[in-house]
Amino acid sequence: MNIKKVLISDKVDVSCQNLLEANGIEVDYKPGINNEQLKAIIADYDALIVRSATKVTADVFQFTTKLKLVGRAGTGVDNIDISSASSHGVLVMNTPDGNTISAAELTCTLISSLARNIGQGYLSLLQEKWEGSKFMGCELMGKTLAIIGLGRIGREVALRMQSFGMKTIGFDPLVSEEESKAFGVHSLPLEEIWRQSDFITVHTPLIPQTKGFINKQVFKMCKPGVKIINVARGGIVDEADLLDALNDGICSGAALDVFVSEPPTGTSMALVKHPYVLCTPHLGASTVEAQLRVAREIAKQIIDARDGKTIVGL
Repeated sequence: MNIKKVLISDKVDVSCQNLLEANGIEVDYKPGINNEQLKAIIADYDALIVRSATKVTADVFQFTTKLKLVGRAGTGVDNIDISSASSHGVLVMNTPDGNTISAAELTCTLISSLARNIGQGYLSLLQEKWEGSKFMGCELMGKTLAIIGLGRIGREVALRMQSFGMKTIGFDPLVSEEESKAFGVHSLPLEEIWRQSDFITVHTPLIPQTKGFINKQVFKMCKPGVKIINVARGGIVDEADLLDALNDGICSGAALDVFVSEPPTGTSMALVKHPYVLCTPHLGASTVEAQLRVAREIAKQIIDARDGKTIVGL
């Protein structure tokens, strides 16, 4: 694959640019350019590297004349129009391993924080109140954690939460029961999962089959007081239905790192402001280690593509 010039349009660790340039590839680093600016210059490049800020929409591909590759320095590719890329002969790659540990650790942090009402307790202290008895939590020992999506991140979450004494159950149509048993997760039908779970965490991509996966029908089947965690993609949990479940007492708490609208507006912001919701601003991959990993991985993949080597992360 003939790749001579690459555009980086989002903030990516400098090691990405350094590695590409050390291998004879010209790089332009232009983080923060908007869609119109991208369309005006994209014809000059053989490859484009993005994180999540740049939206590589169908109209962008209309302006590509020699673009061969779009590399996502991260896991999810929902900010890239895959269908348009394919129709224009553009390869799309991601870095599925780079964010795994960081996203799993944040998930575990949020599970623990929900169990002990850390967010509410902190907000109370900020108001100069001392209300320890108001924020009675629960132990994780003996509780059941459901993991929807048993890929890299889901497995790492399972292994970590098992050390707290949690029972881990899960669902993933692509993972066999025998395979999930190898990392301590009992695979069950969804109806059983909803009925048994004290905590539910989702680790799937946002695709048509997973949009609104956790919804009002699911909440009707859940154990009263269930807690929901989403560090995957906004929209996997139906935000309006989650808000209703929180207000009705069906769901006793939620921890959200991702939202349908980012920055949050409308229902997303209503969840941010809800007293039983703990939120973070899409921090799943926001660690020094993860950003260094994805920067190096996407650069390595582009170099391998140029050199005709086996490509991973497609």
